[in-house]
Amino acid sequence: MEAAEKKRILVIEDEIHIADGIRLNLSIKGYQVKVAIDGIDGLEQWRSWEPDLIVLDIMLPMIDGFSILKTIRQEDEKIPVLILSARGDTKDKIKGLRYGVDDYLSKPFDLEEFLLRVERLVKKKDWYKEAGKDKKPVCEMFDGSHYDFGDNHIDFVSFKAFCVAGEIVLTEQEIVLLKLFIANKGKPLSREMLLAAGWGYSRDTSTRTVDNFIVRFRKYFENEPKKPVYFISRRSVGYIFDHD
Repeated sequence: MEAAEKKRILVIEDEIHIADGIRLNLSIKGYQVKVAIDGIDGLEQWRSWEPDLIVLDIMLPMIDGFSILKTIRQEDEKIPVLILSARGDTKDKIKGLRYGVDDYLSKPFDLEEFLLRVERLVKKKDWYKEAGKDKKPVCEMFDGSHYDFGDNHIDFVSFKAFCVAGEIVLTEQEIVLLKLFIANKGKPLSREMLLAAGWGYSRDTSTRTVDNFIVRFRKYFENEPKKPVYFISRRSVGYIFDHD
């Protein structure tokens, strides 16, 4: 493959040695590969990079693979997704198929079989393009290191926000939730999803905890916290982060 024709493959895998091995072998085959090591980064890379194929683990930090698959399928029914997971029982495979996965391969896996499955799925994406049915999600580019909206600037490297409330040092949970909101800009997120991302459903937390963090975000980033324009409530749904 020439550089201009390289197909993009996003590998969402938190086991570094497995991710590096997949990246090496796919690169040798001529693919352009990026790796995301948690669920939030995976969603960000999917939206900003627009890959031709996603290789997805199930057991991931931040957001699990099934939740990622559901989110992707709400926007894009065509992008091929291959689940590659140590969870290979029939119940998990059925769940993956129900959520819209194209293929499912259990770990440990045979490399030659994996590469053949990848080749087949990439061709499937080309078929959709030729038929004019390919639909890619539209989103704002986000490089993962900083983000601007309104008069606010977030530096994810230093954990600092420069905002209407002044200079704020953000906590780890605040960073996680902000990244999740940005990755899903303009889309409603339930309290349960936010809770799972920030705290993993710890027994010491409740959905009210999420509400308290939204109150904080409004104090940090909204010009009028009682009349929010960025962190918006949706009754019986949860919250939406949005801006022009």
